[in-house]
Amino acid sequence: MSIRKRIAADDPQLAALWERSVRATHDFLPEDDISRLFPMVRDAYLPSLDVWVWENPDQTPAGFIATDADTVQMLFIDPAFRGQGIGRQLLDHVARPRLKVDVNEQNPQAHGFYLHYGFEDISRSALDGEGRSFPVIHMRLKDA
Repeated sequence: MSIRKRIAADDPQLAALWERSVRATHDFLPEDDISRLFPMVRDAYLPSLDVWVWENPDQTPAGFIATDADTVQMLFIDPAFRGQGIGRQLLDHVARPRLKVDVNEQNPQAHGFYLHYGFEDISRSALDGEGRSFPVIHMRLKDA
C-alpha cells in the first residue's frame, strides 16, 4: 500500500472508482445525477483539487481523497476494498486542525465513519450545494 499524489493519467480510473463507490453508497441519487456528475468529477473536480490516491501493490487505486484548503471535498473507496482502513489512512494523510467535510444526510454510513474518526456535526443545510433536496450535514474535526 502507498499513498501518492494524483497525476492527470489517474483521472479515468479515479472517476470510475468514484462511480462504483457512489453506486454502492449513494442509493438516494438518481441515475441521471450520477451520469451528469461523472464527467464533472473526471474533467473538473479531480484536476482542480488536491488529490491523494491510496494505491494497491499492483498500482491500481483502491481509494482517494480530495481536499481544497481545509475541506475534504471527496473521499471515495472502491467497494471491493471498503472496511479495510483505507478511508482512515487517507484522512490521516490530510488531517489538520479544524478540517471540515460535508456529508449527505442520506448517507448514514459516511456520517458514522466521520463521527467515529473524530468529526463533529456543526450545522445542517436542508438543500445540497446545487439547491436540491438532499440535506447536508456540515462537520468539523474536533480539536485534539
